[in-house]
Amino acid sequence: MASIYRFAVLLFCFVQPLVAVLVQEQPLVLKYHNGVLLKGNVTVNLIWYGKFTPIQRSIIVDFITSLSSNRAPLPSAASWWKTTEKYRGGSCSLKVGRQILHEEYTLGKLLKTRHLLALASKTNFAIDSINVVLTAQDVVVDGFCMSRCGTHGSSRGSVRGTYIWVGNSETQCPGQCAWPFHQPIYGPQTPPLVAPNGDVGVDGMIINLATLLANTVTNPFNSGYFQGPPTAPLEAVSACTGIFGSGSYPGYPGRVLVDKATGASYNAHGFNGRKYLFPAMWDPQTSACKTLV
Repeated sequence: MASIYRFAVLLFCFVQPLVAVLVQEQPLVLKYHNGVLLKGNVTVNLIWYGKFTPIQRSIIVDFITSLSSNRAPLPSAASWWKTTEKYRGGSCSLKVGRQILHEEYTLGKLLKTRHLLALASKTNFAIDSINVVLTAQDVVVDGFCMSRCGTHGSSRGSVRGTYIWVGNSETQCPGQCAWPFHQPIYGPQTPPLVAPNGDVGVDGMIINLATLLANTVTNPFNSGYFQGPPTAPLEAVSACTGIFGSGSYPGYPGRVLVDKATGASYNAHGFNGRKYLFPAMWDPQTSACKTLV
């Protein structure tokens, strides 16, 4: 059995500027609940469900490699990930492990939560690994686009382990799960940013995967860092939803870098010359959401 007890979802809440003037902003504090965090060397196993092109797979594999690679110039994906070291216990280094391709839709194209766990179980759970299920753009997952863009949770049994699910939202709800690379469903309709890897769906997946990887290592078993109820917690990155650069406000992702050749927006350099857009992460030392630029 397993529990799925949290989700990452991009919510757009727009308030009048006057309200921000009248209400003093309170410090954001994620309490540590004395549980285990994922530290040291952690393997990320990838279960691809549905059809992904080799280019799409390489974008995501390079992204995970980028988080623990020091070969990229600053601001880098690794410098973003380094904030997780400020959570108790030291550093966490990620590497890509097994990759399993399920291109034949053996469970169909309409998946329930139990199917996600079944797919995550295709490779053995371990305390030092994260099993990541990635679903293609034509796969409908229960709750996808309505309440979540992805999920992380843990197994229960003799061997504890963690897993993540992220879906490709390009044809289903890019305004919710691939913003700011697509216009939002609600609120100010500001022009979308250009996706740095030329794929709105996959670049949107990167944002949600980054969110869930950080949330997983800092709160793997629902007893790490979070604010609010354990059934719907605010975690390391989900506490900073919608913030990608300085000066951000609801509906505006903030000031980010722009590639002069392609016009693509990004805030981090990665492995193999990649560029990525990372969400802000809560910094335990400052009790604030930290951006790369």
